[in-house]
Amino acid sequence: MKVFGISGRSGMGKTSLIIRLVPWFRAKGITISTVKQAHEAFDVDKKGKDSYEHREAGATEVMIASARRWALMHEYRDETEYTMEQLLARMSPVDLVLVEGFRQWPHPRLEVWRAEGGKPPFWPEDDRMLALVSDHDVADCPLPQLNLDDTDAIGGLITGTVGL
Repeated sequence: MKVFGISGRSGMGKTSLIIRLVPWFRAKGITISTVKQAHEAFDVDKKGKDSYEHREAGATEVMIASARRWALMHEYRDETEYTMEQLLARMSPVDLVLVEGFRQWPHPRLEVWRAEGGKPPFWPEDDRMLALVSDHDVADCPLPQLNLDDTDAIGGLITGTVGL
C-alpha cells in the first residue's frame, strides 16, 4: 500500500480536500482508504451501548458488525500507541492510504494552509512536506504550490509521488 499524508492545522480544509480526493482516485480505478488522527479522548461509542459496556468491562477489542459495515475498536490499555506499520497492517490492502494528521509518521505529505486560519504553517519545520496547497500564493514558500480548488493537480501530485 502506498501512503501519502494531508497535513495542516485544524480548520485549514484538510477534510474537505480529502472528501474531494477520494472520489477522484476512485474514478481513476485507484482503491483508497484513509487514516484520520484524532484527539486522545475521542470515542466512537456511547455510554449505555452494549459495545461501550464491553470495552468498559475490560475487553481489549470489540467488533460491531451489521449487514452493511463493521468496526473494530481496540483499547491500548497498557500498550504503547501503535506505529504506522501496525495500524496499516490491520487495514485491508488498497492502492493508496491517505493519512490526515500523524505528522510524526515517515510518509510524504502536503500541507493545506490558508492565511485566514490565523495559524502558522508547518512546512518551515517539516522536511517531508512536498507541496503547499492554499487558496492563494505564499511568496516566501519554497515548495511547489497548488490551488486548494485544483483537485486534478493535487491528485496528480499524489499519484506521481507515490508511483500510481
